[in-house]
Amino acid sequence: MVGAVSFGGGIIAYERILLVEKRKWLTADQFMAYLAISQTMPGLNSVNLAILAGDYLRGIRGSIIALLGLVLPGSTLVLLLGFVYTALTDHAITVLLLTGIAAGATGLLAAVTYRIGDEHWKKPISLLLIATTFILMSIVKLPLLEVLALMVPIGLFIYRPKGNR
Repeated sequence: MVGAVSFGGGIIAYERILLVEKRKWLTADQFMAYLAISQTMPGLNSVNLAILAGDYLRGIRGSIIALLGLVLPGSTLVLLLGFVYTALTDHAITVLLLTGIAAGATGLLAAVTYRIGDEHWKKPISLLLIATTFILMSIVKLPLLEVLALMVPIGLFIYRPKGNR
């Protein structure tokens, strides 16, 4: 279902809605843990997340089915749209459609960021970290690796485990 109705960054939001909210197969903490693990793996985060969730729910068979279910519908649609695009590259409507798709993808990414952040939007320190990262990336225009080198240690220090282990 997720692979058939979503594109780009929106997939993570759909996965969260399906796995945590609708089906309740994962807790919000499990989802965030799998998302964090998926970001350390090579490949697309959404695909890695599907594989991890499939493995958790049904083992290797679940991983394979989750992978195929997520990748096949979208890839088939993109392949078909690619054929249509090559036939219509000279038409003005093609540019308009791609502009609309880009705007939709931006909205999906914003929705994912908001939805996954859940509780962090309510914490002033989290908002400060988010705003600082945004400013460093968008206004100061620092490269991603430099922003990560600055912000990761700060985030790790702020969110380090506290109390008895």
